[in-house]
Amino acid sequence: MHIRLIGVSVRLIGVAVAALPFVAGCGQDGVRVRPAGEWSSAPAPSAPPDPPATATSTATSPAGTATPDSPVPSACQDGWDCAQRARFEAAAAYAANRRGQLGVVMRDRQTGAVWRAGATRTPMWTGSTIKLAIATFLLERQRAGAIHLTDADRRAMSDMLRSSSNDATDTLWNRYDGPGMLDRFRAGYGMASLSVVAGRETYWRNLRCTAEDLDHLMSYVLGDHLHADDRAYLVETLRGVADNQHWGVWAAGPTLRPGNKDGWALKPDSGGEHWVTHTVGFAGPTERCVVVVMYSQPPGGTLSAGVHAVSDVVALLFGGQTPAKVSVPA
Repeated sequence: MHIRLIGVSVRLIGVAVAALPFVAGCGQDGVRVRPAGEWSSAPAPSAPPDPPATATSTATSPAGTATPDSPVPSACQDGWDCAQRARFEAAAAYAANRRGQLGVVMRDRQTGAVWRAGATRTPMWTGSTIKLAIATFLLERQRAGAIHLTDADRRAMSDMLRSSSNDATDTLWNRYDGPGMLDRFRAGYGMASLSVVAGRETYWRNLRCTAEDLDHLMSYVLGDHLHADDRAYLVETLRGVADNQHWGVWAAGPTLRPGNKDGWALKPDSGGEHWVTHTVGFAGPTERCVVVVMYSQPPGGTLSAGVHAVSDVVALLFGGQTPAKVSVPA
């Protein structure tokens, strides 16, 4: 089967672009060439339509090779090299072949290079990914002296992130004015598209956002905005999630020490109920790569299909084998 993708023909096979060699440059003699798609350092527009697969970079130096001290796929060197672009093409082709809406964003926090494909600006039910924003908000407010998190609150926060407990989330949302958090999510964390589903109460289960929003949220958490202790808490907690979240960004592989907050739910929309399976997280030394995949299947899909699709996209981005080994939530 061939899929024509931005002028590149990609053959879908059982194991795609696994363990490609690192390449220092692109084109002959290591000369960098423009990839398919658009290169720009300008911020992405915040409105539809969704663009084709694109790469954005502010890097000026050529891509480097992996070293024992930097065991990151070539995505996380200075810009995107030829091998990584091949991985991008495979991931974009795989995503384009899924039914429904699937959006992918990958960011190198060191170089500022960003790659995106699919429905990255399409609002989807957030599922449990919004729990990362709730935890970030509470830690900030505690640090500012505006609230006092009790030991019970801390346990609830851990349950909310590690096992994605809905009961723990309800407790924190109700105790600390959940609806009042949303303005901070939008203006402070860059989740500009975050909205309450029309006709529903303002409640964490009834929110929509985009993959771009989750990229901004994760980048905020990993940046210099939070106190170092709070940032370290979130990083280590996301690295220690329970088995029901061992999928999505987790598929980057243990050597890259990934962490993630996954979201999965059966949600109603026009046409009937459908599964959403999302993942937001990081991989690599010093959490260098931010990765977001959001997937909204049409009615008739399954949780397992969504979990495997999101995880396989991540595996392809990092040169891993597909189907990725994952744990599907019960």
